[in-house]
Amino acid sequence: MSKRKPAPRSRASQPTSVVTGGAGFLGSHLVDLLLSRGHRVTAIDNLVTGSVNNIAHLAGNPSFRFIQQDVTEFLFLDGPVDYVWHFASPASPIDYLELPIQTLKVGSLGTHKALGLALHKGARFLIASTSEVYGDPLIHPQPETYWGNVNPIGPRGCYDEAKRFAEAMTMAYHREHKLATRIVRIFNTYGPRMRLNDGRVVPAFISQALRNKPITVFGSGTQTRSFCFCSDLIEGIYRLMMSEESNPVNIGNPHEMTMLEFAEETIRAIGSKSRIVFRPLPQDDPKQRRPDITRAKSILRWTPKVPFSEGLKQTIGYFRSKV
Repeated sequence: MSKRKPAPRSRASQPTSVVTGGAGFLGSHLVDLLLSRGHRVTAIDNLVTGSVNNIAHLAGNPSFRFIQQDVTEFLFLDGPVDYVWHFASPASPIDYLELPIQTLKVGSLGTHKALGLALHKGARFLIASTSEVYGDPLIHPQPETYWGNVNPIGPRGCYDEAKRFAEAMTMAYHREHKLATRIVRIFNTYGPRMRLNDGRVVPAFISQALRNKPITVFGSGTQTRSFCFCSDLIEGIYRLMMSEESNPVNIGNPHEMTMLEFAEETIRAIGSKSRIVFRPLPQDDPKQRRPDITRAKSILRWTPKVPFSEGLKQTIGYFRSKV
């Protein structure tokens, strides 16, 4: 059977981007950046974990349109498309533990549909993958050459394996169809527009501290994470899409801290009366997480710029209005 020839790419002065998951935390920040750089943007989101509040400020913008749709269904769009940014997926433990099948479907069927759209339009494609492909890593920090230590049948397997499959599918399209593809492995990110109750550590600690409630630290609090502010992350992802790099690239902040240190810093920043309480560590929770960003530095000329104290201040300011 002959392969479908990709449609010619747009030569219009205004590039056209499609962002799946465009009403989510990171997707909406990406939409903002693209619009600020002259793109016409179509955001697609089924609003299972995204929110129209994240894109409400774009109402009436002639360069933006929103389509409420599940990306596991057939994606049909009129007109040219230059870039497809596939961000659709539950991304917090609460979400993917409650929605394991939907998480697997968006990583597999959703990625297939998004890749099909890019192929049909002759567009460049980027998949928002995750540091979770490294699982509970045996190498620290984690370079892109590390294959990971993942439990495929554990409670986190639905998310980890969905993203690993998505990367494999992306590379299959790159090799078989010569599609221009990019893979970004996103490490822990924080900032405005995170959901208050999404289960991730940043909104959990901040919301607890703002209410002067006990801050829940799992395990002994010695497990580490590295937090990158959303604006830094989106800039790195944009540079990756515009580069010629088809291999995975880590984007994250290598500044590493323990969960206990993060809890204490949150209490100080807010001036909270919260105390710290300890709970059992969830199954397969990674003990260490820090990106090796050598590739991002050398290929993209990218390093994070926003200090943790400043990013935390902005994030706390956002959550004050939500608590």
